[in-house]
Amino acid sequence: MPDAPINLADNKAVTTKAVIGFTWSPAPNDGGQAVLDYTITYDQSTGNLGTILDTGITQTSYTTTIPLIAGRVYKF
Repeated sequence: MPDAPINLADNKAVTTKAVIGFTWSPAPNDGGQAVLDYTITYDQSTGNLGTILDTGITQTSYTTTIPLIAGRVYKF
């Protein structure tokens, strides 16, 4: 199993009040097999990081499709 991706960063060219864009780098340890795709999970200040946002992501960037709520902390 590969390690988690690294260098998660805000994509300022995409992020607005309504959506968050972010980028990342592949993990240095791929577990011996090439990474085929990513699953994006998130937490909306609940402590449950297991909420799946999207699957099958093949690039190292993503823009959210969930409606954002002002004042809430999001973790991806």
